Amino acid sequence: MNKSLHSRRKQRGFVERSTTSGLPPAGPDVVARLANEPLQDALHTLDTDLNGLTLADVGQRQTRYGPNEIAHDKPPHWAVQLFGAFKNPFVMVLLALATVSYFTDVHFADPGDEDYMGISILLAMVTISGLLRFFSEFRSLRAAEKLKAMVRTTASVRRRVTATGEPERHEVAMRELVVGDIVTLQAGDMIPADLRLIESRDLFISQAVLTGEALPVEKYDTLGAVAQKSAETTGQGNANLLDLSNICFMGTNVVSGTATGVVVATAGDTYFGALATNVVSHKRVETSFDRGVNSVSWLLIRFMLVMVPVVFMINGLTKGDWVSALTFALAVAVGLTPEMLPMIVSANLARGAMAMSRRKVVVKRLNSVQNFGAMDVLCTDKTGTLTQDRIILEQHLDVAGDEREDVLRLGWLNSYHQSGQRNLIDVAIIRRANEIGEAVQPRDFAKIDELPFDFVRRRLSVVVADARGEHVMITKGAVEEMLSVSTYVQTPQGVRVLDDTSRAILLARAEAYNADGFRVLVVATRDIPASETKTQYKTSDEAGLTVCGFLTFLDPPKDSAAPAIAALREHGVTVKVLTGDNPIVTINVCRQVGLEPGTPLLGTDIEPMDDATLREAVGRTTVFAKLAPLHKARVVKALQANGHTVGFLGDGINDAPALRDADVGISVDTGADIAKETADIILLEKSLMVLEEGVIKGRETFGNILKYLNMTASSNFGNVFSVLVASAFLPWQPMLAMQLLVQNLVYDISQMFLPWDRMDPEFLKKPRKWDAGNIRRFMLWLGPTSSVFDITTYALMWTVFGAGALYHAQGGDAGQVIMNSGWFVEGLVSQTLVVHLLRTQKIPFLQSTPALPIMLSTTVAIALACWLPYSPFAEALGFVALPGAYFYWLAATMLGYIALAQVVKTIYIRRFGRWF
Repeated sequence: MNKSLHSRRKQRGFVERSTTSGLPPAGPDVVARLANEPLQDALHTLDTDLNGLTLADVGQRQTRYGPNEIAHDKPPHWAVQLFGAFKNPFVMVLLALATVSYFTDVHFADPGDEDYMGISILLAMVTISGLLRFFSEFRSLRAAEKLKAMVRTTASVRRRVTATGEPERHEVAMRELVVGDIVTLQAGDMIPADLRLIESRDLFISQAVLTGEALPVEKYDTLGAVAQKSAETTGQGNANLLDLSNICFMGTNVVSGTATGVVVATAGDTYFGALATNVVSHKRVETSFDRGVNSVSWLLIRFMLVMVPVVFMINGLTKGDWVSALTFALAVAVGLTPEMLPMIVSANLARGAMAMSRRKVVVKRLNSVQNFGAMDVLCTDKTGTLTQDRIILEQHLDVAGDEREDVLRLGWLNSYHQSGQRNLIDVAIIRRANEIGEAVQPRDFAKIDELPFDFVRRRLSVVVADARGEHVMITKGAVEEMLSVSTYVQTPQGVRVLDDTSRAILLARAEAYNADGFRVLVVATRDIPASETKTQYKTSDEAGLTVCGFLTFLDPPKDSAAPAIAALREHGVTVKVLTGDNPIVTINVCRQVGLEPGTPLLGTDIEPMDDATLREAVGRTTVFAKLAPLHKARVVKALQANGHTVGFLGDGINDAPALRDADVGISVDTGADIAKETADIILLEKSLMVLEEGVIKGRETFGNILKYLNMTASSNFGNVFSVLVASAFLPWQPMLAMQLLVQNLVYDISQMFLPWDRMDPEFLKKPRKWDAGNIRRFMLWLGPTSSVFDITTYALMWTVFGAGALYHAQGGDAGQVIMNSGWFVEGLVSQTLVVHLLRTQKIPFLQSTPALPIMLSTTVAIALACWLPYSPFAEALGFVALPGAYFYWLAATMLGYIALAQVVKTIYIRRFGRWF
């Protein structure tokens, strides 16, 4: 950037930052000032002109001021991620125990008696848990960023190669924009930076992302009263900055119209950037997934808060050593702590996202993987999602139903000259005209103005001047909306008044075409008298039109639509169609793809309904037609209020509110910018079968998380219950605190590979949601099952292996070492072995085989449990070598445990109708 720009920016209120601190700030005062300056002065300040910047200027500004992106949209620095990996309640419990262990075993210990083993094991558990979670999340976030980079949101800018060159239109990534770029906008575009408008046509902007207001606001390229008022107030602050009528703000989107603007602020200097820095980035809305994880976490913590004081009191009262009782009670707390939960969750979600990416599905937010699996209702738009991207113009008919090239000629003039978002219908009209030739492509018309399409009027008008300079308005749009602004009809006998009879005939003819599977548009015109001609027209000028004929289109369904809907239905997902299109056409398409449409609910039906009535109506309705964007969002919210997890699949501007409100928003790479930005998941290919694959992968991901929670919670609860029993009757602690910690560490490490396990097909058939109540029930039923055999092991060690005899002969802690060694091995082997039983509702190994990583990890854990009493660490850990006969008893105990657990599992499934 040259020195003159620096001086001009300082003169007009800009304060420069250092070259490493980002973009030159354009605060609210400066934006307001630029909004109210004459256009040429504003362009002069920004050192640009209407032809745009040169590529050399752009390069210099990008180098100096960095990319146009909000910093907090990027993954946090690795150090922040590392800190966050250790920030969870379970790690806090372990650190608290480590602190107590330090004071009891090291700080207050007699010189020479310091014992670092306990604190070392605790810190090892914290380190392993935190680092595994960090590496898992770090890899998954990097992978997610690479996936998101595949979905480019672009802006259309004017740029020149050299200072004297002609301006050229460039499609560039939003992050490559710089201050001074000239940007062109059309319907569906995201506003890529804060822009001062240069010119506009019927521009309506949705500012809901900034203001929460549902209705779009109109923006002008001229200074209006609102902007003038804002200028007076924004000199003191930014109270009315959003009211500036000639400023478009980053993050908002174009609902209708076209415009050209100059970039006045980028990245963190935009209004959106400031908002993201101060509010949005620090307060993310909690998803159902987050709430589910938190509910389960606090369930386990509440159990801990009840059980640990009980263990502490029993041991303190019966043994008399309160310090030892405290250490042991905190070790029990570790036993109830699923410290690997954050890592298991992150690893599962990352695996799910990467597996989906191989199917050309981009997961923008990892939590949406589980929401995908939990989805039990999929709402989908029709056009471009259920139907093909290729619409075919089949007929161009006059009002009597006869083919007329005049009607196609009018349709071509409308589609060719419109400058908004050119949709599939316009493409079909132009393609058909190209096939016929110049007879239907008159070139002697000049465009005067345009009234862009919107989802309220549902029509688009262009005003053109013929060779004589006479203005003609040509309008095409939905049948009812077109008839509402038409006064005449062009019949084969001449122009007639459009009376009620003629209107009814036209409606009946359109419905007949709809029943045959055609989409129908009406084409109408109005000759504008010389006394009424002008350079800019308004929607109020769409009146007194003469209906000229119909355009009928075929919108064939996608080949993958019918099998995808059948597959989703088989997996418990109900499909509902939400469209702005005609109900008859929609019903026809639904039947072709295997959906029973029933009685459709129209937007006009929804409008007067209160929320309670709508909630009742959406439950019995499959097809919702002629919907405005906010109608779609209301339907989604009503389904959610009925307890459903709702996905929404759409690719248009009108789908953005529903995509934002759905539990999981799904769009396609070719969708409108606002749709792609709002969606959680992007499909890179058009086949709808990837939806079924995504649902299955989401359920696999969730299932493996539930496995860990259920198995760990029930197993740990069983151990703690056994400790309670033993503490009440044994003359010593049933296991040393250090031994409990080692047992928990080995078991946790064996669980690291659960994300690689496979799920039973039966589990994948139905949507799954978080249910803390079922986890609590599972824990209370299955946990005490292991306690039965823990108690038999106590008895075995007391009687058969002499722990009781040693105690009676020598008193004190005699016999404790053999008792602790035997229960340690039995407890860890049973805890690890039962993984195979609890991971499936089927008979393990015979009906359901675990993945190889699970087989290896559990085998290693069992081998380690049996080896530790014979290892060089045995004495330090308080173990003694066990006699060979012990392992015969151990085998018998394990057979009895597996048999009882299988019986309890069968009873549980029959009683509650579910496993996980």
